[in-house]
Amino acid sequence: MPIVTIQVTREGTRPGADAITAAEKAALIKGASELMLTVLGKPLDSTFVVIEEVALENWGWGGLPVPEYRVAKAAGR
Repeated sequence: MPIVTIQVTREGTRPGADAITAAEKAALIKGASELMLTVLGKPLDSTFVVIEEVALENWGWGGLPVPEYRVAKAAGR
């Protein structure tokens, strides 16, 4: 029984969105389940998919909180 965990940032996929949509989550669940079937032969009904949304302030990149990293990168640093 595979368990697939997908982590996504809680930013959304469009300007002004603060999370991915229910339809996008459903597509991720379907795609991950089908991947497990194709690669490992695991039946769809035995695959569990967990989507974890990570708030922007709870992750970092390049030694900085992501908002600070993005500002620095935009400034060419």
